[in-house]
Amino acid sequence: MVDVRLSGVRKEYDGVTALEELSIHVENGEFFTLVGPSGCGKTTTLRAIAGFEEPTAGTVQFGTREMTGVPPEDRDVGIVFQNYALFPHMSVAENVGYGLRFRDPPGTVTRDERVQSLLELVDLADFGDRNPDELSGGQQQRVALARALAPGPDVLLLDEPMSALDARLRDDLRTQVSRIQSDLGITTIYVTHDQEEALAISDRVAVMHDGRIEQIGSPEDVYRRPKSRFVAEFVGENNVFSGETAAHETGGSLVAVDDHEFRVADATDGNVTFCVRPEALRLGGGENTFSATVETVEFLGEAFRVHLDWNGKPVILRVSEAPENDRVRVGFDARDAHVVEGGTPELVEQR
Repeated sequence: MVDVRLSGVRKEYDGVTALEELSIHVENGEFFTLVGPSGCGKTTTLRAIAGFEEPTAGTVQFGTREMTGVPPEDRDVGIVFQNYALFPHMSVAENVGYGLRFRDPPGTVTRDERVQSLLELVDLADFGDRNPDELSGGQQQRVALARALAPGPDVLLLDEPMSALDARLRDDLRTQVSRIQSDLGITTIYVTHDQEEALAISDRVAVMHDGRIEQIGSPEDVYRRPKSRFVAEFVGENNVFSGETAAHETGGSLVAVDDHEFRVADATDGNVTFCVRPEALRLGGGENTFSATVETVEFLGEAFRVHLDWNGKPVILRVSEAPENDRVRVGFDARDAHVVEGGTPELVEQR
């Protein structure tokens, strides 16, 4: 296993910049996820690591080995794509063992022993003789994962491997992928547009936007302490308030938003943007309170998502019990308001 380092990686296509000065260090054995909207550059980044794309500038390293000019087949990576790409004329076991036609299995095991151990690892021990079209989508994706792992690669690359599955299968499979990665300790780089998925399975997350890295951190850090408005709005639901600093007080600052002052833990002079997660808002009390009108209430099973209107602007509230009245008092504490830079004087509902 190795660490992976991208230094100043830039990629252009006919004058259009897809990646802009990307620098990432993925630790040995880490589960690292690239997350962002479509077109942000995450798959291009993965392809540059795999060797399918040559950077216009910058370097990719595996450990101390420079990868510039090294073809994909010599990079010792396992790749799982969104489409399973299984060979329909081969059995499950033959698909898993395909890569072992060109190299010996790791350690002292035989080819058949390696295939069987991987089928056991992905909970398909009794499926070796079946054809791929006899399996469910989740089972086929596990076969693709086992095939990628068969040669014992240094790095595992996963490109939106669960996007074609339904929600229940995605939840089950991501748990299995996380367990397998942890058991093997293989350096893994995962690409997804699903923020919940990224937060659930990763050691660290890189949020991408327009070919750049907006933030790298632990899932909790990215969720609770976004470094930009984009991260605050993209990762999970959020309420983003923007206004102007009205005063500084001991232990906090007052920010004026639409003639209403909110206390936050800290803010600089001038325009300030801060965000408050829906679960941090509560009915009734808090250091900061405001009145809003209930627009709609959604039952989510474990909670209610309440859509509010505050002075013509949307706010999302997440509570365990639905409000009884159409007009409610909502509050939050200063410590739950996380300040990000920039913004315009408005409150924006997270999509």
